[in-house]
Amino acid sequence: MKRVDDFRLRFGKKELVPIMIGGMGVDISTADLALEAARLGGVGHISDAMINTVTDRRYKTKQVKEKLQQYKHNVANPDKSEVQFDLGRLEEATKLHVGKTMEAKRGDGLVFINCMEKLTMNAPKETLRVRLTAALDAGIDGITLAAGLHLGSMGLIEDHPRFRDAKLGIIVSSVRALQLFLRKNAKLNRLPDYVVVEGPLAGGHLGFGMDWAQYDLATIVAEIRQFMLDEHLDIPIIPAGGIFTGTDAVSFLEAGAAAVQVATRFTVSTECGLPANVQQEYFKASEDNIEVNQISPTGYPMRMLKNSPSIGAGIRPNCEAYGYLLDAKGNCSYIEAYNRVIAIEPDAKRIKVMDKTCLCTHMRNFDCWTCGHYTYRLKDTSHKHEDGSYQILSAEHIFHDYQYSTDNKIALPARVALELAK
Repeated sequence: MKRVDDFRLRFGKKELVPIMIGGMGVDISTADLALEAARLGGVGHISDAMINTVTDRRYKTKQVKEKLQQYKHNVANPDKSEVQFDLGRLEEATKLHVGKTMEAKRGDGLVFINCMEKLTMNAPKETLRVRLTAALDAGIDGITLAAGLHLGSMGLIEDHPRFRDAKLGIIVSSVRALQLFLRKNAKLNRLPDYVVVEGPLAGGHLGFGMDWAQYDLATIVAEIRQFMLDEHLDIPIIPAGGIFTGTDAVSFLEAGAAAVQVATRFTVSTECGLPANVQQEYFKASEDNIEVNQISPTGYPMRMLKNSPSIGAGIRPNCEAYGYLLDAKGNCSYIEAYNRVIAIEPDAKRIKVMDKTCLCTHMRNFDCWTCGHYTYRLKDTSHKHEDGSYQILSAEHIFHDYQYSTDNKIALPARVALELAK
């Protein structure tokens, strides 16, 4: 029986272990996690979601505080159109995070950055161009275009000296999305270096409607593979979403996939950015405790744990400090939802906003517990301590389990006493 290690992801003459760790924001896919993937010969992602906030936490910058001070006068104003990001500071934050990560890289693998189009930041085109350009300037190995169709994204960097050097990929969930992307970018004479095909069991935001359960990753991958053959395109296909074991991965690799993208199992690794108490919530989750809802202001359905503190939290919008989801006119659907509730309950000391959530604040505080469909299986990958908590795993152990396992087996880690794990 074949193992993942019997296959290789090829970019030109470079051969990699065909395991890609997905880009989980905000700072859940940390530099440490991405660097482990690269050290082990695969591909790791950092995320540029809320990059200014991440650099404040990781590198002790003060960008959020300074932005809040600049726009503090606007906190009570529902009109957020004037709350703009300083493009120079955004460039600085991106270069700092990417540059520090690339300086620390070891091994034969690659480090990519996940760049979400839905982070519109009150100036969608301008802020996206800065994020993409700064990541290339800082030496990132590749960019994965995520959370959007990205019909104009490659055009924003076509004049960059690394436009044809760095690896550029796109995440899609249908043949139609890929066709639109390729058609729009045909004039650039630059195909994507890889296509991540994300299915309906993925974590966080989904590229489907609330009818997501009617779709199947294997079917979508087969459709895209056939489209590639019909169009004589040789672009590596990388399935993602619901690939929980090495055997799951091998089934796609044998069917012609170039690699697989995985993430859920790495949420409970020591290198992951999730706080330890939140990782225990992931371990304890049952299948019934996972839902797909519509509370994200992006408009995309989002998979998460039902007991996430962000659900129903009626906090005041923090756009002056954050504002990563403000559209080109300074609007966000959470602001609208919040103001509707305030209008109905003007004297309430605490309110609940059920239909949307302040995603910026809650993701920053790790209170929005997005997850993959198979999160409920995480408890089967580790040891349970006598106090009911579960042993946190190393990214290396999880990576090697994907790489070498067979027969749908999951290798448990060496047992570590709770006292040593603290």
